[in-house]
Amino acid sequence: MPVRVLMSPAAFLSGGEIMTTKKSRQKVTLLPGQRAVLVEKLFGQFVSENLIVRENPREITHYHSYGRLSTFFRALTEGALMGTRCSNSECRHTGIWLPPRVYCPDCWKRMYWIVIDTSDVKVYTHSMTNFPGAGFMLTTPCPLISVVIPEVCTKFMSYLSEFAPGEPYVGMPVKPVFRTKKPTYTILDVSWVPRD
Repeated sequence: MPVRVLMSPAAFLSGGEIMTTKKSRQKVTLLPGQRAVLVEKLFGQFVSENLIVRENPREITHYHSYGRLSTFFRALTEGALMGTRCSNSECRHTGIWLPPRVYCPDCWKRMYWIVIDTSDVKVYTHSMTNFPGAGFMLTTPCPLISVVIPEVCTKFMSYLSEFAPGEPYVGMPVKPVFRTKKPTYTILDVSWVPRD
């Protein structure tokens, strides 16, 4: 550590002695109570000795407003699937948008709400989630699906909440199930089951 030489003007003028001082430094340390917890088992699998997986708990309150899309999430809690359609008769997109849009992505006109007919819905694509990332709120394995709905110009992503071996498959007929009791007010309030 470098030593700094200090001399007051009065000491210098009077031929006084040179004073030396060391810098006083503040230390930065971990906050009290911080501890590392290493995870030995994750998602039902043992973590390899070569890997370090550290528990990293977080606690935060986030307030999220759905704004003009509140109609969609409220409808889910009431057992309905709603989309939007462009109000401009000259717009090239005449299909129903799901997830809904407040404004048409092509002509920027206000969209209007419409209840979607789910009597002929089929699985378009699917994948199985076994090791999800942080924040995943469902049990695993969990089949994620995209469904094709007549008159809807988009593919709707969701999950299959009941499935058997060999399910889902492309073209599988499905029907929606709504979480009307204890809703989460998220997209998880709608899932799909095989239409038997």
